[in-house]
Amino acid sequence: MAPSDTPEGLTLTVLGCGTMGIAILGGVMATLAESKVRAHTSPTSSPQPSRLPSKFIACDTWAPAKEKITESLSAYAFPLEVLINENLKGAQAADVVLLACKPHGFKSILGETGIREALKGKILVSILAGVTSAQIEEFLYPEGPQEGDCRIVRVMPNTASFVRESMSVIQTSTPALSAQQLELITWIFSSIGRVVELPPTAMDVSTALCGSGPAFFALMLEAAADGAVAMGLPRAEAQLMAAQTMRGTTGLVLGGEHPAILRDKVSTPGGCTIGGLLVLEEGGVRGAVSRAIREATCVASELGSGAKNVNGTRR
Repeated sequence: MAPSDTPEGLTLTVLGCGTMGIAILGGVMATLAESKVRAHTSPTSSPQPSRLPSKFIACDTWAPAKEKITESLSAYAFPLEVLINENLKGAQAADVVLLACKPHGFKSILGETGIREALKGKILVSILAGVTSAQIEEFLYPEGPQEGDCRIVRVMPNTASFVRESMSVIQTSTPALSAQQLELITWIFSSIGRVVELPPTAMDVSTALCGSGPAFFALMLEAAADGAVAMGLPRAEAQLMAAQTMRGTTGLVLGGEHPAILRDKVSTPGGCTIGGLLVLEEGGVRGAVSRAIREATCVASELGSGAKNVNGTRR
């Protein structure tokens, strides 16, 4: 019986199941578990795809990964098979394949004997930073894709997937995905956070803002905590207070508050906030953050093309 014919639903396979693969599988499993609870407690439930993943396969080349994957996901009561150096077997059994390896490793995985045939008629979702859908398509099908070949979908999630607070960007495809395919991909990544759909031209800046953004915001959070420590707060409390303040601020913005209006509301005349803001403006914080996003966008555009010199500088 083919995977798509099984009564349990779809099989989701992750090729290169490292930390991001584990996070996405965990989010999907948690969402499925929550859906089951809601189905028993609420007469109505949120719309969802007609067929959802119910079986999971995690593939990796690193032997110790088996223990890590099993330990991370064993709490969820879903069938999980962990395969080491058996990508072909995992792809053959899948309905949906998630490519989550390091960007430079996709050719090794997709170049394995039989993989191209195993992917026929399936959805291949790539979360590889800097590797375009066109690059994967050209590698798999150097003579051009044919009817029945896999559909390649590029998605950019971020490290907040671990706490199901990711910002994931789905790249629009040409030809467009079917309504059912897009609904399924959106559902998978909604299980780990929020999702938007943008054209291919927006993927590099999305990589910079969503992929690199957590590091930039963590630096700002750490700097705020450092300032509080310098003025006498204990480190643990300073870090907690800075993190919660940042979290609350983002909650207000996600709730519809414009950042500029929020800033103005807090800045009372002659108060401590406007004084601190003036120091930040004098230090060029606004421009530095904007330039960081711009620089990260430029680097992201080169990740898949190998357009860096050996010393790491752009050409």
